[in-house]
Amino acid sequence: MALIEIRALAKTYVNEGVETPAVREVSFSVNKGEFIAIMGPSGSGKSTLLHVLGFLDRQSGGEYLFDGKRFEELSDDDVARLRNQKFGFVFQAFNLLPKTSVYDNVRLPLLYSEIPEGEWDGKIRSAISAVGLDHRVHHMSSQLSGGEKQRVAIARALVLSPDVIFADEPTGNLDSVSGGAIMKILQDLSEKQKHTVILITHETYTAEHAERIITLRDGKIESDRKVEKRFMSGQQPIK
Repeated sequence: MALIEIRALAKTYVNEGVETPAVREVSFSVNKGEFIAIMGPSGSGKSTLLHVLGFLDRQSGGEYLFDGKRFEELSDDDVARLRNQKFGFVFQAFNLLPKTSVYDNVRLPLLYSEIPEGEWDGKIRSAISAVGLDHRVHHMSSQLSGGEKQRVAIARALVLSPDVIFADEPTGNLDSVSGGAIMKILQDLSEKQKHTVILITHETYTAEHAERIITLRDGKIESDRKVEKRFMSGQQPIK
């Protein structure tokens, strides 16, 4: 069974009586452990689709099943609980607390979880280790390079062991070396740790790190294809 399945999913925004369709009857499924990229130009609907898939917004029409549960039938409390437990988010802007240590930034999701506090330290250090930042654990996030900040953001997304990691333009603020290292981490999370990874990007080069690319245009799926010559990032240090 697919982990994510959407059928004729639609999202329309209404502002002062004017309807603006952002996603139009989109259908696809995502299996557990799959690494997919959703790409398209600005205004294609990819960020809107991420918001619906990540339980940050509700669709206007169609069906969304996550692990067999219908999103449209869940209460707001159920949505908030599942989003916290099942999803991790990585954004282009990092969204870290600047005068807070790496350790405490990664700890934040645990404050809103049901995980016993006695287990927090192990989970925090494991997540930080997974992104190669053991040597920065007590540094303030304001002291880090852009690539290191994005690693912290990934560790924060990992700390609750989510089923799905949503990465929205994660390399957008990084140079090519740092961006390649971030894509290597995301590939490893899918290949080695079996997390499902959904990447949002407008760059073909970045999208080709995934196993499969769904291309949107004007809110509709233009293509859904397997990546034949997948780009596998080597281990490159972030500078």
